[in-house]
Amino acid sequence: MKVAVVVFPGSNCDIDLYEALTSVCQAQAEYVSYQQDNLSGFDAVMLPGGFSYGDYLRCGAIARFSKIMPAIKAFADDGKPVFGTCNGFQILTEAGLLPGALKKNDSLKFVCKTVDLRVENNQTIFTRLYQQAEQIKLPIAHAEGSYYADQATLAELEANHQVVFRYVGENPNGSLHDIAGITNRRGNVLGMMPHPERAVEALLGNTDGLRLFKSLLSGNLKEAIN
Repeated sequence: MKVAVVVFPGSNCDIDLYEALTSVCQAQAEYVSYQQDNLSGFDAVMLPGGFSYGDYLRCGAIARFSKIMPAIKAFADDGKPVFGTCNGFQILTEAGLLPGALKKNDSLKFVCKTVDLRVENNQTIFTRLYQQAEQIKLPIAHAEGSYYADQATLAELEANHQVVFRYVGENPNGSLHDIAGITNRRGNVLGMMPHPERAVEALLGNTDGLRLFKSLLSGNLKEAIN
């Protein structure tokens, strides 16, 4: 599997994703500039955290108009895996690839800590190596991570099992339904505020994020597309 790590102006977690894939998982990955318009040859796409375009206007709101985005949308429409963490999640919602939006944390402060999560759906291409309802720990680092959607959208997310990760114990940002990560209806696009790429080695103090990458890399792409 060949993975594209998209780099926007202001991305700062692109290296984390790249190293998690190549150094830890021994996978093939390449950086792809926001100025490119083609993703042919890649089997999965990842959007990193950071501050694309300085978070001006609204997080992810300018990145959605980048030259690469039509190719990412077409990639997702083909049923291929697309993953976004933190700012990547914000970009996916702004681009309409995932429902809802990310607003300022209820505390109106930047939050950087490790949080407790529950795996709500282990039947996705990203979570198949986790146990259902397993509790894990992952780091977060964001000021605009409070997930919001209208009640109809929330009901649909719950009914279709699109909530993949949920905060347990403390809700660090005020996300509705304690939502930390969701997929699209088809299940091939995942966005989440926590950073699994920062929890892939014992040296980092935590390996709970490693199985997300291994789930994707060991998966059957035909299964994902179908």
